[in-house]
Amino acid sequence: MNKLPRPMLGLILGLLIFALPTFAQQAYVKPKLSNPDSWSFVLIPDPQTYMKFERNLGTFHTMISWIKENKDSLNTQFVLCTGDLVEQNDLLNPNGKQANQTSKQQWTSISSAFHRLNGLVPYVLATGNHDYGHVSAEYRATQYDKYFSVEQNPLNAAAIREVGPNLNGASTGVNAVYEFKTPHQQKLLVMVLEFAPRNEVVEWAKKTLDQPKYADHSVFLLTHTYLNRDSKHMPREGYKIEDANYGEALFEKLVKPSKNIRMVFSGHIGAPDNWGGHLGFREDKNAAGKSVVQMAFNAQAMGGGWHGNGGDGWLRYLEFLPDGKTVKVKTFSPLFAISPATRHLAFERSATQEFEFKL
Repeated sequence: MNKLPRPMLGLILGLLIFALPTFAQQAYVKPKLSNPDSWSFVLIPDPQTYMKFERNLGTFHTMISWIKENKDSLNTQFVLCTGDLVEQNDLLNPNGKQANQTSKQQWTSISSAFHRLNGLVPYVLATGNHDYGHVSAEYRATQYDKYFSVEQNPLNAAAIREVGPNLNGASTGVNAVYEFKTPHQQKLLVMVLEFAPRNEVVEWAKKTLDQPKYADHSVFLLTHTYLNRDSKHMPREGYKIEDANYGEALFEKLVKPSKNIRMVFSGHIGAPDNWGGHLGFREDKNAAGKSVVQMAFNAQAMGGGWHGNGGDGWLRYLEFLPDGKTVKVKTFSPLFAISPATRHLAFERSATQEFEFKL
């Protein structure tokens, strides 16, 4: 067999290297359901770094636009967000390094972004440590209810069933239960609980789910802090707030005794440009012997660390197949998907980012 001349071989190799990105871009397939009869929901990780820098706001709006544009094709039933909606709950003088937006600007930005979904898809938002106190849970007060109310989204108003204990003497939506009926006619509740919920809130949650009228419902629990990066239940954290139940206590007091909590979603954890520090996953049995899937998903320090671009636009969508058991998880960035130059980066394909499990 004759060998190619070295100049010709070098030219061919060069063309192949030049063409590789093109091949990768051609391999991009727009997100779609694997089964046309499936339904999905979107999981948005902690948005705080998008909100604290004005330059990052556009990326979050791109994520919201993507949800709107793909709502029908993905049969999206609702949107969940893991909390830390803002970086500082009550800050008037940002220093430009930790943030260049005041708390009022941050709360206004996050509320205006989510309000774009009003009337299109319901959304349930957890509150994180940064949504309380001055900067980070120095005391248990939040501006959440000032910028979000159930009636602002008629689809939320139609779905809400229970409201939890008030906060500082005022009614609040940070602890609530929403009811959804999936296209497969499954009865589903989404329960959202405040950051490191108080004992009173945990007791309310347990009594609420123990009601006979919810015996046939599957429950998705949404709260901000629950799993650590080792996929263990968070034992405790060093915040100043008292009367706090972190992941370990919440599992023992609420999740494990429950007969109908089937999934738990949280965020909170992270490490600069390190996916491993943002993720957690485990399964345990509840009191009924049913498997409880527990997932931590965050991305806020991807894309440049704590002062970067907010998280590279990453989100997840979970597809629930018609068999009522199989769930497929995809991790996707609408930011990377915009341009043909970056579409080959739009899916995270690793085993911890794209996988399926059975309920």
